Amino acid sequence: MCKPALAAACVWLLASPAARAHCDTMDGPVVAAAKMALEKGNVTPALKWVKKGREAEIRAVFQKTLAVRKLGADAKELADGHFFETLVRIHRAGEGAAYTGLKPAGAEVESAVARADAALISGSVQPLAQSLAEAVAGGIRKRFDRAHAAKENADSSAEAGREYVEAYVEFIHYVERVAHAAKPLAAEHKH
Repeated sequence: MCKPALAAACVWLLASPAARAHCDTMDGPVVAAAKMALEKGNVTPALKWVKKGREAEIRAVFQKTLAVRKLGADAKELADGHFFETLVRIHRAGEGAAYTGLKPAGAEVESAVARADAALISGSVQPLAQSLAEAVAGGIRKRFDRAHAAKENADSSAEAGREYVEAYVEFIHYVERVAHAAKPLAAEHKH
């Protein structure tokens, strides 16, 4: 059985950096919170996506956005877009990640990331945890098998030795990444 903390860590580990950035899509969770804030006229739903030290900036942009929205449909669209971009940019900075612009709704998101979001919505992590545990186990086995097979001839020639070292390094580094991702949440990067 894969624990929920491990499943969350595995999602982060296995997803590419671009996929992990699904928060920068127009249909992602950050923009959804921004839209909710604008609909309610209350910035609170958006604030959860930024660190406390950047809250004042979001509050100020939000107030300006509300004022500009009253100037007509074009102004509303422009103001909303600016608010979305500002919120996502500041959120990404809080993650230590670069802001590369808002991606359109429907932009491709890594399957594991989409399934992680779906697990949170459904309240059930088991299918996600199981599939990630299987993927990690398969990755370990594949790298182990390659390294173990290469070890048999590692001392027969320099080339065979290099093949073993390459397989060894790939195996060990993969295990290190998995082990790092599986550490208890308190020891992990805080989102």
